[in-house]
Amino acid sequence: MTHLDETQIYDTLTEGDDGAPKSEARNGLRHVGSLSMTKLADGLLNPKLVLTWLAQALGAPAAITGLLVPIREAGALLPQLMLAGVVRRSRQRKWIWVAGSVGQGLAAAGMVAVALTLQGMAAGLALCALLAVLALSRAAASVSYKDVLGKTVSKTRRGSITGTAGSVASAGVLVFALLLLSGYLQDVPPVAAAIGVAAALWLGAAALFSTLEEEDSEVEEDAGPIDLSPLRDDPQFRRFIACRGALTVTSLAPPYLVLLENSDGALQKLGAMVLASALAGFVSAWVWGRLADRSSRRVLMLSGFAGAAAMALAVAAALLGWTDPIWVTPLLLFALLISWQGVRQGRSTYLVDMAPEEGRSSYAALANTLIGGLLLLTGALGGLLAIVGPVAALAGFAVLSLIGGVIALGLREVEADQEDSKA
Repeated sequence: MTHLDETQIYDTLTEGDDGAPKSEARNGLRHVGSLSMTKLADGLLNPKLVLTWLAQALGAPAAITGLLVPIREAGALLPQLMLAGVVRRSRQRKWIWVAGSVGQGLAAAGMVAVALTLQGMAAGLALCALLAVLALSRAAASVSYKDVLGKTVSKTRRGSITGTAGSVASAGVLVFALLLLSGYLQDVPPVAAAIGVAAALWLGAAALFSTLEEEDSEVEEDAGPIDLSPLRDDPQFRRFIACRGALTVTSLAPPYLVLLENSDGALQKLGAMVLASALAGFVSAWVWGRLADRSSRRVLMLSGFAGAAAMALAVAAALLGWTDPIWVTPLLLFALLISWQGVRQGRSTYLVDMAPEEGRSSYAALANTLIGGLLLLTGALGGLLAIVGPVAALAGFAVLSLIGGVIALGLREVEADQEDSKA
């Protein structure tokens, strides 16, 4: 592929009309390829769906299976504040992302071995331990990625890069979901094979990302492990944390929505949810990415309101007895997951565009660590409400999503700041 071809493809993907530099085009396409592989791997090894089913199929106790999602969600976020110092002391920060991707691939490969050799309590504990390794590796990749993205891709193209990767990956997850629904993946070995594919994808992504052309960063030799200055000094950052914290409910709500479905058969539920997730990502990730390049604040606002509406409709449907038709709950789930895609895209783009160049890793690490704690609190709130029933949990989550959208109204237009600086 020639440099001209790379530039043309990159400009088409990002709808750029100013002709990107050749080096940025090369890097941008590597970002798309690497992210597409890791996002597809995430879909094949979804702890909320695939790993939960696998643990149950292997006979793991319910108490152990229930630990999978908290380990994954909090484990990928809480360590980032400590890892930020490592990033700031590194010249080539892409290598931290590479190491994180390799760690996720090796952990996934270990899960394949567990699925094929262990049963019961031993299988459940081994899956939890490997998922903890995967979550820690993901934390390393996450805390370094926003810094690398900010260094190698211009501000008005970053949302398109991540959005395109999300759509490509969603197409692959869609195939996986169709296989689940078709009945071809009705036993442990085929599901283990899908996790093996995820392991290979993470390792392949690490190899591709290692070829990224990254300029050396200024090393902060005295960088401490914890930097709380963004929280202390930046009121917009505090408002962003409040907004993102409220919108975490869009990621926690899907299991409660699935509980409204009266369908029998765990694999059918698994396939339907994976299918809804893949379709939502496929049709919306790139669109949300382009909108985020124009106004990530607006994306957060719209996705918050959309999530609240989807959950409110689910509550109404449950109370009115409208969830019996087979298409109702999947349709509501699809709408909810579109809003979740918007939250993911908006929060990532806003944080990268808001943070000062040399402070991106600190901003990202602090934000993700705080959100990890808020996820635990919000999850606990959902668990308490679920004692009453899934409808109560969804009602509470709808209110929080609405609050998140309202908070987003007061965020600064960081993309407009960039345009003003060019003028």
